[in-house]
Amino acid sequence: MTRQIAQLNIRRGAPGEEPRLDRFDFAFEEGQSVLDALRWIRGHADASLAVRYACINANACKECLMRIDGRNAYACTTKLAAGEMLLEPLARKVLVRDLVTETAPPDERLGEG
Repeated sequence: MTRQIAQLNIRRGAPGEEPRLDRFDFAFEEGQSVLDALRWIRGHADASLAVRYACINANACKECLMRIDGRNAYACTTKLAAGEMLLEPLARKVLVRDLVTETAPPDERLGEG
């Protein structure tokens, strides 16, 4: 099977920091997901990348929601494409770090309310 290259431009940073884009090239086979690439990056290229996922089965968890090429999408079901892809945290959500945003309603967060 022929491998292609996805150039993942990942918006990184934490609250109070100037956001930056880090680029990671990932060689993939047809059918691999954005989450496959993010897991590989954490394990082999940059363990400090913050990304949330908790796969149980068949996209049951909904934890990997982020902005992919300007639209909200699940990293586990979005297929990689050759060329550049932009990954960003969700808009209008409180940023925790990198691709992780606060998803629980304020009244359900531990330590609040």
